Amino acid sequence: MTIERNVFSTKDRLAEALADAVVENLNAGLDVRGAASLAVSGGSTPRRFFEMLGARDDVDWENVTVTLVDERWVDETSDRSNARLVKEHLLAGPAAAASFIPLFSGTAQPDATGIAETAAALSNLPAPFDAVILGMGNDGHTASFFPGGDTLQDALNSEGPVIAITAPGAGEPRVTFTLPRLLDTRALYLHIEGDEKAQVLDKALETGPVETMPVRAVLSQSHVPVSLFWCP
Repeated sequence: MTIERNVFSTKDRLAEALADAVVENLNAGLDVRGAASLAVSGGSTPRRFFEMLGARDDVDWENVTVTLVDERWVDETSDRSNARLVKEHLLAGPAAAASFIPLFSGTAQPDATGIAETAAALSNLPAPFDAVILGMGNDGHTASFFPGGDTLQDALNSEGPVIAITAPGAGEPRVTFTLPRLLDTRALYLHIEGDEKAQVLDKALETGPVETMPVRAVLSQSHVPVSLFWCP
């Protein structure tokens, strides 16, 4: 697949441009069906983007639903929680009016009961997504598609919508949207920053097994174009 590469000189310029693009996606969804949905990634990279997007007042946020592409199986009180990050940096200002569906359902482990509760909470999520923003780790993972993940093949191939996964590099047990569900989107972005991530991406674009760099499953699919947003 051809990747649309968008390169920016600073993190602020990237965040502003990505916010512009996502606002356009959300407003298009709102125009078509009166509702829009957005799935975002956690970690430190998207904070500037979250803050710029959350400050936008040219979106009917009351009719937007936000969720995460994946989550550590931790409570929102944890500083490891992606939900906490989203609430503190995105769902503030005008975007506080949006609905938010967390992926952590509160059970001790992401067992069948916990995952079923998460899936039930997502049942009314507008589909397809209007935008999905993925990140990428230095090990070539995206969402919670980790090398060595115990349910990696199911995460990459099953309809889901969500699945539990554990992996050596993942830390806590995780819950993630499956790849087919994430690809059910009108727009797909890969947001990475720094020269090291650029080198990882170049390696991922080479021919090689998906199991060692699962982001290849996103980069090689032909369902939806990938828009890369990168800055040094």
